[in-house]
Amino acid sequence: MTDVRTWDRMRAHYVIERELADRLRAAPAHERSALYVAVYDELFRRVPDHPQWTRRQTPEELAARIERQAARLLPLLAPGGVFLEIGCGDGALSRRMARHAAEVIAVDVSDVISRSGDPLPENLRVIITDATRLPLPDGRIDVAYSHQLMEHLHPDDAMAQLREIHRILAPGGIYLCVTPHRAAGPHDISGMFDEVATGLHLQEYAIGELAARFREAGFVDLSLQVEMRAWSGLWPLWPGMICEKMVAILPHGLRRKLAGAFPLRNLLGIRLVAFKARMEREA
Repeated sequence: MTDVRTWDRMRAHYVIERELADRLRAAPAHERSALYVAVYDELFRRVPDHPQWTRRQTPEELAARIERQAARLLPLLAPGGVFLEIGCGDGALSRRMARHAAEVIAVDVSDVISRSGDPLPENLRVIITDATRLPLPDGRIDVAYSHQLMEHLHPDDAMAQLREIHRILAPGGIYLCVTPHRAAGPHDISGMFDEVATGLHLQEYAIGELAARFREAGFVDLSLQVEMRAWSGLWPLWPGMICEKMVAILPHGLRRKLAGAFPLRNLLGIRLVAFKARMEREA
């Protein structure tokens, strides 16, 4: 959607968000857990016309968005499996997945999911925790999912979270991570002013860079979930990595335009599917 605010209001938003992002980037690890919630609370208080508040979707649009996400996940999760959503927000997707999974665990840093007052499905459990800890036993989860979350984390916290996700996945378990590609960004408010993300997208990634982090965390098999019109399937990483290297040499404006246009946006909009090994190597 196009931002319909005046230039002065967008500039004011940018200055505030960059200030808050710098605070998060500079904070020591032991302070960041509490700071994430405080920073976003302050952002929405100081920017009352933030698009997240003013761009209200209709119930039909919200339902269509949830069904698109569910359509990406259902082929990955066998009936009777255990599903984990990291950064569940209002829990709409977790509620939808509860119709398919034996158990759904919804994780967030704040208890937004319970504020609607609607009863939760019996097979849905909510866990409130920080950005790096997932208080679940080893090998508990069949499919984990995050949507537009990774880019909001400090890179050190993102790495710690990846290791936790790998730990709690069952052997052969899957993590689907959806995050915007750096080539088409910045995707936060700094995209109006800067060539790299300086707002609360603390790190935007390229496919090769993100894949290296996943392998460091222990994942062994990585694919891209690619959608082309009515078709959807898993692709190897190399087509996307070739495209991102070609796009990276272009001037910023052209790079952003091409990376955000069909068909490149379907290949470079990162939906990374990572598999945990079925058997861990012995030390």
